[in-house]
Amino acid sequence: MTYIFLDESGDLGFDFEKQGTSKFFVITFLFCVSKRQIEKIVSLTHSELKKQHKMKGGVLHCYQQKPITRQRLLNRLANVNCGIMTVYLNKKRVYTRLQDEKDVMYNYVTNILLDRIITKKLLGSKPDNVVLVASRKETNKFLNENFKQYLRTKTKGNHGLDIRVEIKTLHEEKGLQAVDFASWAIFRKQELGDESYYNLIKSKIVEENPLFP
Repeated sequence: MTYIFLDESGDLGFDFEKQGTSKFFVITFLFCVSKRQIEKIVSLTHSELKKQHKMKGGVLHCYQQKPITRQRLLNRLANVNCGIMTVYLNKKRVYTRLQDEKDVMYNYVTNILLDRIITKKLLGSKPDNVVLVASRKETNKFLNENFKQYLRTKTKGNHGLDIRVEIKTLHEEKGLQAVDFASWAIFRKQELGDESYYNLIKSKIVEENPLFP
């Protein structure tokens, strides 16, 4: 079984006068054959938190953690058998029509990453039993189903590959907590120019490209 964990950082707002609107939007894939090793580093990192800082349900959110916790998890991620692929958008260069179709843009960018990871044979020359797990951001069931169907149809049509697409919460899937940390580190590099966390996982990043450069 091959797993791809998907998360994003930043927002898809385009009102740059509004406080809190990010300049960049990042989508990140964390892929591995054994998700058990990913689960272990997440559990270990959580177990090291002091009691008063433990998150309810054992869930780690990178932006809520102290620097030492971020460093520990990212260092551990750099030492397991996995890879990271990411694409980042300078939102000021996104086509106007896509700014008005945020769900379409999200699906489109995710499919670009999926196409690249398969084309480059990063999942193997003939991948089998591929599961893509996305972090649940959208509560609208129709949009979730549209996202899953879009990726399945594109992957089947372009590569003849059947994949399983799941949408889960961070509580349900520890791999999503790990990719949350990776995506946050990459976003921080692009948004703030801070590469300190990014450099901890740089060796695992197999591709990092802009979209609409």
